[in-house]
Amino acid sequence: MDAPSSPRTTSLDLFRWIGWAQRKAGEDWIRARKLSHEQAFVIGYLVQNPGAIQRDIASVTRTSAASVSSLLQGLERRGLVERRTEPGNERSKRVYATPEGSALVAGFDDAIAAVDEAILAPLDPSERATLHALLAKIAAELPQPTRD
Repeated sequence: MDAPSSPRTTSLDLFRWIGWAQRKAGEDWIRARKLSHEQAFVIGYLVQNPGAIQRDIASVTRTSAASVSSLLQGLERRGLVERRTEPGNERSKRVYATPEGSALVAGFDDAIAAVDEAILAPLDPSERATLHALLAKIAAELPQPTRD
């Protein structure tokens, strides 16, 4: 990627720069809470999917069960998640975000919405509508992501 001082001359260079600004703001928000991206993602996933099993977390994060186990151990030590044994099946554990974990990641969507608003601030409503229409037209022709 171009260095920040390099001129961004193509449309795709500009897209990358805008994406970088949005991603950096999200990373800064996460880092301020002393979390890694993976940790924040897992806590957010557990807030939305309480009682998930480790295999589900490994699948959604596209990592190994061993990596998920290590990540959860770190979050447990901080009191941000807890694993509970299934009644009648001591080998099966469900994972939950604790109230502390939920509170830590609360507000992420609002923070990102504020970043998006700041990025689009130079555009008036008509320009925003035009930009959205053009981006939707481009996106309609792209392959859609799959959840493999």
